[in-house]
Amino acid sequence: MLDKTSHIPIYVQIEDYIKQQIADGTYKQGEMIPSEREFAEMYQVSRMTVRQAITNLVGNGQLYREKGKGTFVTTEKMEQSLNSLTSFTEDMLARGLVPTSEVLSFEVMIPPAEVAKELQLAADETVYFITRIRHADNIPMALERTYIPTALFPNLQAHQLTQSLYKIIEQQYGTRLHYADQHIEAGIVSNEDRKHLQLAENAVVLIMQRKTFLLDQRPVEFVRSTYRADRYKFHNRIERRVL
Repeated sequence: MLDKTSHIPIYVQIEDYIKQQIADGTYKQGEMIPSEREFAEMYQVSRMTVRQAITNLVGNGQLYREKGKGTFVTTEKMEQSLNSLTSFTEDMLARGLVPTSEVLSFEVMIPPAEVAKELQLAADETVYFITRIRHADNIPMALERTYIPTALFPNLQAHQLTQSLYKIIEQQYGTRLHYADQHIEAGIVSNEDRKHLQLAENAVVLIMQRKTFLLDQRPVEFVRSTYRADRYKFHNRIERRVL
């Protein structure tokens, strides 16, 4: 309990107590903690003191607030290596998680000029445009918008698009993916994406753009993905090269 005679500020003691409760599993990942009022009554302190402790824990990433709901324990982030070309499905299965996909839209279209350029397509060539929400253990992790040349994969819509597209491309069409160029940057979630990803307004996200190539160097996929920054992180090992 709190020691009000200690030189350690009360808000720091409350902060340490909440940290301990998170560490020992009293407050589990994704679970809502007591309100400021409840903590204030529990410790017989002001709500301002409690608020300072909680604000510090939000600031260091151990808690997060959802407007109109409360304060929650942050869920451990998924870590994806940037050293190999894997699909979301493959990555989640390797972690022992259950990956699922929800197809929001599937259409054949003339792509925007910038996408046609990335995929080396003529002005009249079409693509499949697929929008999917990717889940891990029923938690929305990412929203993908994928462009794939229709000429390379006729009748793609006949396949189960809730599974890995890489698996379909390689196993059903007998092609081999070789490598991808990928760019990742931080951004603010759009109003449309935040609803699908269950995020608060102006939440920070990771925006990934990937272009994937076949063995013969033809670009086969151009995808823009929005990842939840509170659920996902990327890892890369780099080695120092002696000059």
